[in-house]
Amino acid sequence: MAYQKEMDPELASLLGIDEQDDSETLDYSNLFEGIDGPEEGKNVKNAERAPMACFPDVTVRFSENPHDFFNDPNYYKTALSEEGEIAQRVHTIVQKYLAAKDPKDRSVYRQQLLMPFWDFLFRVAKKAPGNMPPPKKFLLRFGLFHPGLLKPESREFFAKVIIENELDQPVYYMDEWLKAVGTSVIRPSTTDEAKVAQSNISAKLQQMLEKTKGKLDGAKSMLRSKEHERLSVEASLRDRMNYVFEHSPVGDFDGISASYTDGQKRTLNEIQDSIKQLLKIDREHVVLMRDLFQAENDLSALQNKADEEGSAVVVDMGALDVEFSTIRQMAKMSVGRQGNHFPFLAREYFHCGPNDVGIRENILIMLKRIESIDPEAFCRYHKNQLNRIPPLVLLLPTYGEFGFCWEPFDRYNRATSPGRIVIPMYPRNLYITVLTAVADLRWQVAKEKASYYWMEEGLTGHYYQWYLSEKLKGDIKEYFIQDYILWMTKEAEGIQKLSKEVRGSFWRFMPFAQDVKDRLKTRSYVYQELCQRDLNRAMSDGY
Repeated sequence: MAYQKEMDPELASLLGIDEQDDSETLDYSNLFEGIDGPEEGKNVKNAERAPMACFPDVTVRFSENPHDFFNDPNYYKTALSEEGEIAQRVHTIVQKYLAAKDPKDRSVYRQQLLMPFWDFLFRVAKKAPGNMPPPKKFLLRFGLFHPGLLKPESREFFAKVIIENELDQPVYYMDEWLKAVGTSVIRPSTTDEAKVAQSNISAKLQQMLEKTKGKLDGAKSMLRSKEHERLSVEASLRDRMNYVFEHSPVGDFDGISASYTDGQKRTLNEIQDSIKQLLKIDREHVVLMRDLFQAENDLSALQNKADEEGSAVVVDMGALDVEFSTIRQMAKMSVGRQGNHFPFLAREYFHCGPNDVGIRENILIMLKRIESIDPEAFCRYHKNQLNRIPPLVLLLPTYGEFGFCWEPFDRYNRATSPGRIVIPMYPRNLYITVLTAVADLRWQVAKEKASYYWMEEGLTGHYYQWYLSEKLKGDIKEYFIQDYILWMTKEAEGIQKLSKEVRGSFWRFMPFAQDVKDRLKTRSYVYQELCQRDLNRAMSDGY
């Protein structure tokens, strides 16, 4: 049977197809290969990752062979070189700032430095997709403008930080992020609804790829769900048939069996209903198969087109410019109005210990810790199937205190696309900052899932009703974030800090891992009662 339908006009236009050849025979023999994920050792294109049960264990946090780039006497000169007049202006202000003795003068020069430095950084960012010299890379990655501005032990620390993404996790330093966006490996961050220029074929391809992947993943998920439903009905039908086939003998008459019992007669009627249900499921299955085949065909055509376009990597400077402006906005949000907006590392502001700096390895350790307590923190339901989708993480070299979610998921692929969270690298408490970002992701995903009913249903609905009952004022999301932090840091240890209503909502909609529950129910009657509610809901099949 051939499953074909008219191709999306936008997709056909992008691929340069005027009409489809109906006589073309499509080969779907390998369609379901790797349906549960890429094979071991197989390369995964773009920002996709093979599905994992959790984040990997970080066994090595620092390199055993630290580099010596920070000992280069020309480091500062190289960082400033080839950036035009704005680099000279930054150098002049920095010199005045460092030479000033009066705190008021230093405050003035510090304020004067902010705008020119970001303009200078913008010019450096344009070089991210290429081979930048180490001083420019570390300026974007760590905010390390001049090694002499740091204490020797701080320079030694950054020299030991692992440069490459050896664990292949979606945690990006700023230079890596800009490179990925500029080369269309990662879609640019959404601002409002940024339109893609008609001439930007690479970005349009990336957009269509994301959209088509969403259709394909959605079709696969629906088919799995439909096949599970079919197997359940078939198993029930098989049991009913076996029951109907059972006939007890009548007295001493050999070869004579009793008539159908009343129960068997009722079962025969139920068998008819099961057959009708199977036929309905099969009709839906045919439609879903058609959608799956079409999405696979479209994705293959787009991938071939992307491979042709990608034979020579073209940097999308327009996307890079917009992304840097977005990152600048993210940096301001991470610091806040009352925070320290100083744009690079300096000894008077950098006071983090080795475990408190937001390097990639520390972030992965904390994300794994969060997931061990809240196992559904990075999961989303799609068609009644729970999928683990770890977010893309952008690390910003700022002194901010606020991690946050920039996007809960891609607008073209709500089913399986990762969300995006932003984490400042130099906060006072890194774990709380990461928890803040995860809480924001939790809230936004739940709110988007509930859509128009977010004030009535699910996690956000229950929390909103409590918010109203308490007559609270202010941003409800901020209340939720602070309560989530208490949930993860206090309640997970058996220290009761939340109200009864909030604790009950969180227990149901953001459940702790089973081992945490088992430990808590021995601590207090409060948690024992919540565990009993879980059992009651499971027994009533109404969880």
